[in-house]
Amino acid sequence: MFCFQCEQTKRGRGVAACVLPPTTCGKEPSTAGLQDLLLHAVQGIAQYTTRSRALGVADDEEVSAFIALAVFSTLTNVNFSDERIVELIRQAADLRDRARDTYRKAARAAGLAPDTPGGPASWQPAADLDGLLLQAGVAALDADTTAGPDVIGLRALNLYGIKGICAYAYHAHALGHDDPEVYAGVESALAYLAGGPNDLEQLLGRSLELGLVNLAVLKLLDAANTGRFGTPVPTPVRTSPVAGPAILVSGHDLGDLETVLEQTAGLGINVYTHGELLPAHGYPKLAAHPHLVGNYGGAWQEQAAEFAAFPGAILMTSNCLIEPRDSYADRIFTLGPVAWPGVRHLDVHDISAAIEAARAAGGFAGTGLQQDQEPSSVLVGFGADAVLAVAGPVVEAVRSGAVRHFFLVGGCDGAKAGRNYYTRFAQSAPDDTVLLTLGCGKFRFNHLDFGDIGGIPRLLDVGQCNDSYSAIRIATALAEALDCGVNDLPLTLVISWFEQKAVAVLLTLLALGLRNITLGPSLPAFLTPALLEILVDRFGISPIGEVEADLERALARVPAAAG
Repeated sequence: MFCFQCEQTKRGRGVAACVLPPTTCGKEPSTAGLQDLLLHAVQGIAQYTTRSRALGVADDEEVSAFIALAVFSTLTNVNFSDERIVELIRQAADLRDRARDTYRKAARAAGLAPDTPGGPASWQPAADLDGLLLQAGVAALDADTTAGPDVIGLRALNLYGIKGICAYAYHAHALGHDDPEVYAGVESALAYLAGGPNDLEQLLGRSLELGLVNLAVLKLLDAANTGRFGTPVPTPVRTSPVAGPAILVSGHDLGDLETVLEQTAGLGINVYTHGELLPAHGYPKLAAHPHLVGNYGGAWQEQAAEFAAFPGAILMTSNCLIEPRDSYADRIFTLGPVAWPGVRHLDVHDISAAIEAARAAGGFAGTGLQQDQEPSSVLVGFGADAVLAVAGPVVEAVRSGAVRHFFLVGGCDGAKAGRNYYTRFAQSAPDDTVLLTLGCGKFRFNHLDFGDIGGIPRLLDVGQCNDSYSAIRIATALAEALDCGVNDLPLTLVISWFEQKAVAVLLTLLALGLRNITLGPSLPAFLTPALLEILVDRFGISPIGEVEADLERALARVPAAAG
């Protein structure tokens, strides 16, 4: 197998990819190969749907939603089940044939002779698993031996951007929100990659187009979340346990969390969030459930120890799953696109097995607090609307010099060394600076007390990585209020990345023209030295360095807003 899509990529002995088992994420070569084949099949669907759109045919909503689900299933730490992926491949082949028939009918109706695309559009799946695994070699990202590493790298940049977009689109679709333009953008990009493009400038341009598609889907997801659950408000979230049976819900899917809360209402079972679901407590309609009692644990990579210690059932709603340990394998369950061999998969509308497991596990015996000791908590809920509600005082604080600089210290967390940089950066930021954060990278420092500036908390938790649109809204509104461009704000982006949703957000930032982004803890392995040089020259991207030097460089910039 060959994989370099995430930040956990192996870098030993000159190899910047996971090429043999054991992989860092635990994925078997068969699983990786089948996922490559699933992407190949999905590209075949897109070759036909893009042709149909050109003839004015309305979207087939089932096909578009399937593409989002299938591509999302190939992200790092989502689906590790060969059986489930084979099912998706079979379904993709059927939908590809349906898309083909739709296109041919439309072409004939327009008086045109239907063409027959090559490559993925004409591929037929083998009858059994062994045959599919033999076919998988042609679908690998590095299968094209005529393309150089720069071309492969930019194809990867496009593909991983598509993966991130599909993850966000899946979450929005689950809440009943779809945008035909988003699906059109995704499928156009998939069809483009199916043709084996080699032009570097065109590949780079297409990746920036994907950044704008991702902006649209982030806006769609923001509307889906706030429309369903209300606008987030600043909310303290208890991190000390509550006595009683417990269910832990991890991942990103707010809709799944709501369904769990509805099914456990009145049963005497406490529900906790984990990882990227921490910001759920800021949504009024979710917080209104009294048995949503708090958050347990931190970022995804700590789950093996945290899940083992959690005395209840665990539900994984989206990406961020790692191999379950035997100590909790009988009380962890997957939902939606998530799967691991041997782990029970549930329909979110029937979690009775998880409820039984929670009761059997017993839950927390007590709070773990000493007499008169207050429960610990962290503060969430500083989405765009909450921050912009106090925009006047914030702008005045900037103009008066009370707030010298904003740092967006956010993104993914991970297990590899070097991520303590973000803790040290947040701790070292001067007292007259404000820290915005989103994504699970916040767990490196969100438990620390940063104080406030004139009543404005110095640490503002904007939400999940899914809430990146809020951060963009905040930056845009501040620029308008200060009558300057976003790049002229006293703002520095200090981003940690791990997987493909982070790639999609990075493409959005680049497409919007944001410069001087600091990225780490290590740069994507698919970016060759030549590609990195392009990103540095055109967009000012730089790898993280030493905390003190990076802070000094950021604060030395004199933005127009502060000038």
